[in-house]
Amino acid sequence: MKNIDLFSRCAENYAQSRPSYPREIIAALQLHCRLTPSSVIADLGSGTGLLSQLFLDFGCEVYGVEPNKQMRSAGELRLATYPRFHSIAAQAEDTGLEEHTVDFITAGQAFHWFDAARTRAECVRILRPPGWTALLWNELRLSATPFLTAYEHILERYAPEYKQVNRKGFTSEEMDDFFGPSNWTEQTFYNQQELDYDTALARLLSSSYTPGPENAAYPRMVADFRQVFDAATTDGQALFLYTTRLYYGRLS
Repeated sequence: MKNIDLFSRCAENYAQSRPSYPREIIAALQLHCRLTPSSVIADLGSGTGLLSQLFLDFGCEVYGVEPNKQMRSAGELRLATYPRFHSIAAQAEDTGLEEHTVDFITAGQAFHWFDAARTRAECVRILRPPGWTALLWNELRLSATPFLTAYEHILERYAPEYKQVNRKGFTSEEMDDFFGPSNWTEQTFYNQQELDYDTALARLLSSSYTPGPENAAYPRMVADFRQVFDAATTDGQALFLYTTRLYYGRLS
């Protein structure tokens, strides 16, 4: 797994501000992949537990596999009341789980950090037939509103790495390489958040490429964001719109 420590300083902001995933995803996996409350899930790169919680609320047993200590701790705190959640300090490429012990593998907002070939081999090892893998991605609809367009301009201005690491889901070639050619399905869902200023600022700061307080540009970035937020809101709430992409299939 690449750059394990990148999110160490972002964990608190990530836990505070990132969106969960639409409940319709559960219905889609029930219909197409026979997900049930008795299914056992390995959630790779489980982070602060947002995706794990969706499956736990459905009744599943979930093994959250997360190598970053700060992100893992945030997930353990979020999911402390779920007895069917198990936190594992490991990487997607080497989970430490026994062979053929899980029914589903999931990864939310994390697959791009994995070594795809090694992760695929690990998924095949721990899945029991007819196991399924589901990859999810919350994609900000940055051209949907003037606020979100201005939000992206701040990222472009203050985060030089933004253009290199910003993603809009995964390409067909990436999915063909992972699942096998045409051996996967993509579905999209609507998702949104309404955030006050403090939470919206945390959303900005939750990305690994955003300057932190130690950066000389940080005060200017925060001031610009305050101006953008105030100009776009009348009730103290900013709307963040997402397309949630679900990619699922069996690993042949």
